[in-house]
Amino acid sequence: MRTKSKGVYNVIVVGAGTAGLVTAAGTAGLGGRVALIERHKMGGDCLNFGCVPSKALISSARVFHTIRHAADWGIRVPLPDADFSQIFERMRERRAIIAPHDSKERFESLGVDVFCGCARFLSPWELEVGGVKLRARYFVVATGTRAAIPPIDGLDGVRFFTNETIFDELREKPEHFLVIGGGPIGCELTQTFARFDSKVTLVQHGHRLLPREDPDVSVALKERFQAEGVAVLTDAEVKRVQMRDAKILATIQRSGTTSETACDALLIATGRNPSIDDLNLEAAGVRTNKRGIEVNAYLQTSQRHIYAAGDVTGRYLFTHMADYQARIVVRNILMPLQVLRQKADYSVVPWCTYTDPEIARVGMNEDDAKKAGVSYDVFEQPMSGVDRAVVENTESGSVKVLLRKGTDKILGATIVAEHAGDLLQPIVLAMRSRLGLSEVATAIHPYPTLIEAVRKTGDAYSKTRLTPFAKKLFAWLYRRQLGGVSNEFRNVDESKPGQGAGIEFRASAEDESALDHRGGSPGKRNV
Repeated sequence: MRTKSKGVYNVIVVGAGTAGLVTAAGTAGLGGRVALIERHKMGGDCLNFGCVPSKALISSARVFHTIRHAADWGIRVPLPDADFSQIFERMRERRAIIAPHDSKERFESLGVDVFCGCARFLSPWELEVGGVKLRARYFVVATGTRAAIPPIDGLDGVRFFTNETIFDELREKPEHFLVIGGGPIGCELTQTFARFDSKVTLVQHGHRLLPREDPDVSVALKERFQAEGVAVLTDAEVKRVQMRDAKILATIQRSGTTSETACDALLIATGRNPSIDDLNLEAAGVRTNKRGIEVNAYLQTSQRHIYAAGDVTGRYLFTHMADYQARIVVRNILMPLQVLRQKADYSVVPWCTYTDPEIARVGMNEDDAKKAGVSYDVFEQPMSGVDRAVVENTESGSVKVLLRKGTDKILGATIVAEHAGDLLQPIVLAMRSRLGLSEVATAIHPYPTLIEAVRKTGDAYSKTRLTPFAKKLFAWLYRRQLGGVSNEFRNVDESKPGQGAGIEFRASAEDESALDHRGGSPGKRNV
């Protein structure tokens, strides 16, 4: 047995978030000698400051919201009360249940040498942590990102929260909660605190929320927030903050006018910056940019033996993307030749914002297609036409699928619905496997489930393939069954090329939507 820190490691991983943990566990599992360095908490943002605690709070907010609207289900209950301290205690307890999976003890049991402290490169082949020098054949930088703090006058004189502090440092429910930033973090926590009966003001610098989504999605979310009592200020900017009478007074500029808002708590959710400042990457010869560490398609940095994975690469800041990239890195480090290594494929990347309703997306949306000059057809199914959504009181939203014009090739999809992240997966799989939307439609889906919304978009596409000629031919076949032959088809010369173009005798696909006796037919748009 080699002594810990002595000799040369196969791989040294810097950062114990999702990308670092997957890389370390994968390397150790394949027999490699690996060291893992973490300066703060094992599990990184996802476990401690992101996905896990935020979704735990969202879960409590959803239950509270449902109970308050129990009358919509015909149930009368006393007006409920949210115990804020208990809600936050539950969140931390749920997080603690998951934490051992990412713990130092577990990874050491897997054969990983875990070091606590800040890593600093000394050269392309050596770094130090806590005064201990470590050497390796390969390095993986997976240090993630941190909250970006905007230059607001007076901000250094008030207490504010980011996603890295709010889950552990907020001690009581704010009566008035001010959120700066209309991205996923800001939107999720805005709705959560509004449902806990905080008065919430959301300030977004841009002209709409969730700017990566289509405008109609942003508008629908804004209207939902406003219906739940949130003051949504778009095209607005917080110019100054100061303390006054134990409150934070924010000066907000919007449309050339200035107003002031007093709040008890301030959350900043204006983006992320790469966590690379203390790594001394210059000594390692690793190039960076404002988004993070530059990598090639194989996730190699400017030094081929140094890889980067996860949020620090600046592309698709999602836990599932960090996991995906880490798996590629493990494979590529093991492969002796570049030709055997795998390139990262970003053609099918799903994501979800966990508001209510959820907003899930994969591939292109309409904005993307227009900017790229891609002609497309749109098939959209309102959730109000899905029986399960109707009986569950979750009719808000829709499934919108983009197809390459004139084909059933899926370019992308956006789903706004309860459990949208789960509903998206058949489309993700179809895109990954290069299956068309018609294949999704012809699969058997259990009834009644929300997934029928996806099937119905496929049915809508299948109806477009039922050409006028095909309709006439099918009508003739039906009459023929009854013993009559239509004169208009007696002279059809089947040998002529193109006479039956567009006909495919697949009644399950072509006629299924015609057999669906329930309402809510999806619509098609040509763009």
